[in-house]
Amino acid sequence: MIHQFEAAIRQPTRARKIALAIIASAIRETGVIMQPQPCHQDPSGHRNPSHKNQSGHKNPIPTVDIIIETPGGIVLIQRRNPPHGWAIPGGFVDYGESLETAAAREAMEETGLRVTIVEQFHAYSAPDRDPRQHTITTVFIATADGAPSAGDDAAGLALFNPQDPPRPMAFDHGRILADFVRYRKGAGRAEIFYGSPDHGP
Repeated sequence: MIHQFEAAIRQPTRARKIALAIIASAIRETGVIMQPQPCHQDPSGHRNPSHKNQSGHKNPIPTVDIIIETPGGIVLIQRRNPPHGWAIPGGFVDYGESLETAAAREAMEETGLRVTIVEQFHAYSAPDRDPRQHTITTVFIATADGAPSAGDDAAGLALFNPQDPPRPMAFDHGRILADFVRYRKGAGRAEIFYGSPDHGP
């Protein structure tokens, strides 16, 4: 509706009046004017979408994290901005973007690596996993070659053995890496996430 309104006010006077009358009639019938979804930036400059939908209800924000396996270990970044600590590369999913595309984009922005996504690992949705707001992250496992380099919002970047990650870890990334290590040792997803043994990953 916003786009129709903007187009209408650019019309000549007579056409504008007709167009506005049609829009006003539609508003009276539906009672709704669609507003663009606000998007903010956190101190790191990353997109930080509003968590309120058009009806005013709060919804969790979708994010992605990418466990990047390299010959020298997994890639972790040291966050420059709160919450501080070491973290798995990742970030917010843009509107109109698939989870896989967001994962590849965030990996490139934060590590400089062009990754190959191997599989979707798990979704983590605890309301307190991100102290800033309720987010749901979809974690991917990916591989990459080459030398990673820290993006502008990172205080540092290094390769680690996932069984011996640095401290402190931001968000719930310590748990994610612990789950990943169990998975790499042969535990199945049902056993890891739901306490039921199954027949492997």
